[in-house]
Amino acid sequence: MPSTYQLLLGGAAADPDLTALMDALDVDESMDLPGALQLEVPVSRTTAGEYTYINDDRFKPLASIAVVASPPTTSPASTRPFAAAGAGQCIFDGVVLSHKIRLTTGTSRSSLTVWAQDFTWMMNLQEKTREWIDLTDADVAAAIFSEYGILPADENTDEDSPSHTESGHSLMQRGSDIQFLRMLARRNGKLCRVISDAIPGVRTGYFAKPSLDGQPQVRINLNDPQNWTVGSLDLEWDATKPTSVVARQALFTSTDASGVSGDTSDSGLTLLAKRGLADFTQKAMTVLLAAPVDDAGELTQRAQAVLREVDWFVRAVGEADVERLGTILRAGMLVALDGIGQLHSGTYLVWSVRHRITRQAHAMKFTLVRNAVGPPIPRVP
Repeated sequence: MPSTYQLLLGGAAADPDLTALMDALDVDESMDLPGALQLEVPVSRTTAGEYTYINDDRFKPLASIAVVASPPTTSPASTRPFAAAGAGQCIFDGVVLSHKIRLTTGTSRSSLTVWAQDFTWMMNLQEKTREWIDLTDADVAAAIFSEYGILPADENTDEDSPSHTESGHSLMQRGSDIQFLRMLARRNGKLCRVISDAIPGVRTGYFAKPSLDGQPQVRINLNDPQNWTVGSLDLEWDATKPTSVVARQALFTSTDASGVSGDTSDSGLTLLAKRGLADFTQKAMTVLLAAPVDDAGELTQRAQAVLREVDWFVRAVGEADVERLGTILRAGMLVALDGIGQLHSGTYLVWSVRHRITRQAHAMKFTLVRNAVGPPIPRVP
């Protein structure tokens, strides 16, 4: 049987009548974009002439909405290494932002489409101007997260920036809190996300680089006659991305006209296979960077951030069924692709997942990325 899920509206489980009416529930999650949800429910007219669900408080503006999904407890994939069956996961935790209503004569095909975005929208309600002094970027992220009752992740302080002092470059915020944090994360080579792992409303704020260490949590197989888990894969690599950065900047705290250097050809991320892009192409592509910083270490960090943003030169797109795979794919998870040759087999990072849950199945259209390829394919004389 397909995965089971629970729709929570205002913190309470939706009634069975409502969930029985829904044909499908779509949830998008991504490493670099806000999570989104869309559901459609048919509407009908009451004896008072009103339409059902359109004025329902559970779907009012900014009402909380969440989805917890669980894979089947038994499945063909549950006996495979790294498969985790039966664990409930909160794949969406957010607020209602939009209605689209279609009305027809006699209401036979009338429907209400509800669209929602994850909780980061609540961090986007007010644009602010404020100065942060004597704090690192991770300190600022923790302070902003705490204003919304969000617990900062432990890894947020890894590879932190220097403190922003008044004598050097203080940190100015001009924009909403989530816009500001995403800007800071980008220039630090990190990603900013707010997610709930299992319990809606218990939120963790991530301001950290992707975790690329450890074993894959699930194996995806294309060609095993009995144990295949995907029907097709589309793979591509792109050799147009830079592999090194030349960084120069003069400092407020130094009279040296030549400034400091932050040159680097290392993004600081663990390679997911043996050969990074420079080794793969055997050619370096260099870009220039100048950024307002207070020391050479911070400039190197900015240069690494440039490479991290473009590091993912290998991409795989496919679709899997939860019942067949035996686990729910999540953005940020490590997975292994098996049996597709030396170049592309190996570990990948799940970059995005589109969940489509119906009465019959829970399908997941996924995008995987990695920053390396495997050994060269042997040449045939």
